[in-house]
Amino acid sequence: MSPLLLPFQLALLMFSGWVNRHQLDVIDYLQEENRLLKERLGGRRIRFTDVERRRLARKAQLLGRKVLKELETLVTPDTLLRWYRELIASKWNYSHRRGPGRPRMMTAIADLIVKMAIENPAWGLEPAPERGKQTRWSTFLKAHWECVSATDFLSVEVCTVRGLVTHYVLFFINVASRSVHIGGITPHPDNGWMAQVARNVTDTYDGFLRDKRYLIMDRDTKYSDAFRGIITRAGTNVVRLPPRSPNLKAYASQCS
Repeated sequence: MSPLLLPFQLALLMFSGWVNRHQLDVIDYLQEENRLLKERLGGRRIRFTDVERRRLARKAQLLGRKVLKELETLVTPDTLLRWYRELIASKWNYSHRRGPGRPRMMTAIADLIVKMAIENPAWGLEPAPERGKQTRWSTFLKAHWECVSATDFLSVEVCTVRGLVTHYVLFFINVASRSVHIGGITPHPDNGWMAQVARNVTDTYDGFLRDKRYLIMDRDTKYSDAFRGIITRAGTNVVRLPPRSPNLKAYASQCS
């Protein structure tokens, strides 16, 4: 190593030490300021707006509970981390778009549905007096445990410099053994990615679906035509559930 580099390295080391000392002094000041503010409030609660809660929650989650306790925060670390969980939950409950409630179905449409059910019993929707006398969904599943599997998505929120980014986890479950296989994780489950997952799980030698006759899935648009086509051509029948019927896929939904 050249002796000419030593003074530079020494200066860099001294500067790094100064920066670290300066950061500690800033933290120490903020801690003391928070203590004084809490004493001045005398136990009175501070009312934060929703925007202020979101701002604090994002910063608090990056620090973690241990650091938050050391900072003498104005609200408890548990409260800050709860605000962060609520922030993530609010992304998926669509409360900002929620109206006064689901519109009621027109009487004419309800009557038409009942009429179609009565006139077309082979469609699988029995009229109310007969409903339940045919083979139940749970009975069907129990009779085909070993050859039935299901698939679903769960989501994970990841903090990035661009804010919260949703990552989708595609998993498959053996209904009989409840064993779970992770098909993949991505923030963009497009057609190409879904098709590759389908090829992986139907692989002749070690694919998760190689000995399964049925794959139950909902009507999520991420299950593209290409995805379903690869599954079907490999010998596994795709069973798509009726709209708004989460209980028909309860085994997969419990995992998600």
